[in-house]
Amino acid sequence: MPRIPSPAVAAAGLVGGYAVARWTKKRPLGGVVLAVAGGVAAREWQQVGGAKVAGGLTAAYVAAFAGSHPLAKKIGAWPAVFSVAGAMAGAAYAVTRKTG
Repeated sequence: MPRIPSPAVAAAGLVGGYAVARWTKKRPLGGVVLAVAGGVAAREWQQVGGAKVAGGLTAAYVAAFAGSHPLAKKIGAWPAVFSVAGAMAGAAYAVTRKTG
C-alpha cells in the first residue's frame, strides 16, 4: 500500500481538524482528527529521521495549531488554517525530503 507523504498528512490534519470542528460544531471531534493525523505523521517522521526529527516536527505541528488561533483574528479563520497548514507541510518536506 503506498504511503501518503507526511507533509500532506500534517497539512490535512490541520485543515481537516478545523473543518470537522467547524462543520460538526464539535471541537473535540476536530481534535481527534488533528491528533490522529499528527500521530500518523509523527510515526513517519520517526521512521524517516529518528526521534529528534519526529519531536521537532511534532512540536511544530502543535505550534502551527496553536498559532492559527491568534492568526485567525488578524486574517480570518480559513486563511489562517491554510497558512499554517502550508507552513507545516513546507517544514515537514524540508526536513524529511530525501537527499542524494
